[in-house]
Amino acid sequence: MSRWTGIGRSEIGHVRTVNQDAFTVIDDHGIWAVADGMGGHIGGDIAAQTAIRTVEVQAASSSEALRNGHTPPTDVLTELINRAHEAIVDRTRSQSKLKGMGTTMVLLAIVPSPAPVAYLIHVGDSRAYRVRSGTLTPLTRDHSLIEKYLERGILTPQTAKTHPERHVLTRALGIPGMATPTIGAFPIQEDDVVLLCSDGLTKMLEDDDIQRVLTQGERDPTLLCHRLVTTALDRGGEDNVTVVVVAHR
Repeated sequence: MSRWTGIGRSEIGHVRTVNQDAFTVIDDHGIWAVADGMGGHIGGDIAAQTAIRTVEVQAASSSEALRNGHTPPTDVLTELINRAHEAIVDRTRSQSKLKGMGTTMVLLAIVPSPAPVAYLIHVGDSRAYRVRSGTLTPLTRDHSLIEKYLERGILTPQTAKTHPERHVLTRALGIPGMATPTIGAFPIQEDDVVLLCSDGLTKMLEDDDIQRVLTQGERDPTLLCHRLVTTALDRGGEDNVTVVVVAHR
């Protein structure tokens, strides 16, 4: 029986000494996620792993709540993100040396019937994209200072690429007061491909590059996932790079 299936890959890259990214692929429950621990903060890898582990533990109950229709999907996903945030905060309280650790997260849940809908919730600058009929569409907007500057017209996309504050987040899980997520719902079709990624991909590849990789050759999610990661590494691999590709097959 065909279903939505995800393939994920995470690499440390060529510069970092620790992989602070984490991901999960939970096809049976229609949930996929990528987290990126905050660079420069002690315990970033622990924060990302804690958030992902929380999603894995809660996946079955969250999936059931999404499908039974008794609770709005926005509430289900918000509760899931809040649990991940609280798990990181609890870990920090028990281990003071981890104070200040945090992580981004982008989480996808697909409810397949009556018509498939992709629900996305994210905090930080890990992203989601959809490919349909050869066109790449961003489904998230970064929670970052640079995004605020772009919205206000203070910077252009070109100057933003080299701005000294380009990696500063305005929201992150595990940091009190900064964990407010953004939620969206997007109808999807069985020939769509959904991409989740850490900024280690988008630092190395422009959206046009990502679209090119995802629309050339076979549509197999395994090939697409590995091709994206390999291309980011070939371009310099300046950060940890994590990709999850979800397709119907």
